[in-house]
Amino acid sequence: MRQADQANSRLVLVIEDDASISLGLRINLEAEGFRVVTAEDGEHGLEQARTLGPDLVIVDVMLPRLNGFEVIQALRREGYRMPIIVLSARTGEIDKVTGLELGAEDYVAKPFSLAELLARVRAALRRASGNFDREPLRFGDVMIDVTARKVFRNDQEVEMTATEFDVLCCLVRARGQAISRQAIFERVWGPNHHGTPRTIDNFMQQLRTKLEQDPQDPKHFVTVRGIGYRFDI
Repeated sequence: MRQADQANSRLVLVIEDDASISLGLRINLEAEGFRVVTAEDGEHGLEQARTLGPDLVIVDVMLPRLNGFEVIQALRREGYRMPIIVLSARTGEIDKVTGLELGAEDYVAKPFSLAELLARVRAALRRASGNFDREPLRFGDVMIDVTARKVFRNDQEVEMTATEFDVLCCLVRARGQAISRQAIFERVWGPNHHGTPRTIDNFMQQLRTKLEQDPQDPKHFVTVRGIGYRFDI
């Protein structure tokens, strides 16, 4: 299988104020099949992370407005769990320790090898995914078989459209992280899709009807006011 297939159109946010580095990362990540968004300062990058809910963040330390460590600290404090890889010309042990203790997945020193960074990105995503793509996931009386793309409730198969299943997996893969409606659009339909928030709301209602004990009082597919939705086991 090609690496581009393996990437499965996952979204990577690059927060880097050096335009040449940012462009190089975008070109190479997109060549590997990833979708990429960029931000040139820490404040914009933090907002992009909150809005889009990327699968992985690559962040420089020395950024204008908010530095990389402040971005990591804010995301972890707010409950975002996506892997974060730090890029930095600061190679001192204390900087590496600081980044990792704040919640970064990895720390890559500049100048860096693109091949090595791409390998670290793929490894971080594999670790974040865990066994989701291999082992069935269970919550309440529901079982999701991702490999077979089937859902069962009380051992009875639940009929689901392909898009309903993709929205379900999008939420489950977020591991308890709130996802905006725009981020769901990006992950399920692609960056060029133009829908309305009501489209996502309709799919959420369908999932609740099919998989919640009480669709009017959902325990698993939770509305997060001002953001979007969250999946709770």
